[in-house]
Amino acid sequence: MSHTDATRRAAMARPADGPAMIELRKLTKAFGSKTALRGIDLRVAPGESLVIFGPNGAGKTTLIRILANLSRPTSGKVLIGGLDLAAHADGIRRYLGVVSHAPLLYDSLTAEENLRFFARLYDLADPQARIAEMLALVGLTGRRHDLVRTFSRGMVQRLAIARALLHDPQVLLLDEPDTGLDPQAAEMLHGLLVQLSRAAASSPDAMRTIVTVTHSIERGLAIADRSVILAGGQIVFEGSTAGMTAADFRPLYDRYVGGGR
Repeated sequence: MSHTDATRRAAMARPADGPAMIELRKLTKAFGSKTALRGIDLRVAPGESLVIFGPNGAGKTTLIRILANLSRPTSGKVLIGGLDLAAHADGIRRYLGVVSHAPLLYDSLTAEENLRFFARLYDLADPQARIAEMLALVGLTGRRHDLVRTFSRGMVQRLAIARALLHDPQVLLLDEPDTGLDPQAAEMLHGLLVQLSRAAASSPDAMRTIVTVTHSIERGLAIADRSVILAGGQIVFEGSTAGMTAADFRPLYDRYVGGGR
């Protein structure tokens, strides 16, 4: 990252006491006798790219699933765009784009047919133009008429990102988006995420709040304005990491999680 990029990204790493697109208040989640999240307080500013690191079992996926309204907290509040997720789930759904381990695509449909289906769900005004734009963004224009079941894992994940962005959500949630990808596909996907993150940082028109869960310190830092480390269901570190290298961050990570991955 150039010095100019690092300076710009640092400027975008807003203080956590600014206006929040996402706010968690005393969030807890228990599965029977096991507590996965323990009183999480977190604010994410509009247009900020937050990356969540942590070892296996830290509560990262549980947190993303709650933000995506795929799981309900045991206690505490989730506010998105100032609205309480528990009370306004239907209205908040349009704020959100979600990419997780499951691509939420139909194997028996083509790439274009999949996006057309989701365009109808979101009642897009000009679906064909938006579908073409999203396919171009993820580099799948040439495969638009091919069945998803013929796609590689990397292509499926790129189409999943196109699906998540189709309705132009203000919040993009990414849970280990490169899981199961070969190195080449993971690198291509990472390049797309860098592009989305930098677009949000550089243009008010492209402002999108991005929350990413990843095990990859290198890839996470490349898109992060601010980072959080979760361990044992608690936030043990939170701060700006814009411009920080993996070599800078690893000792910090190891200090808080004991070298676990």
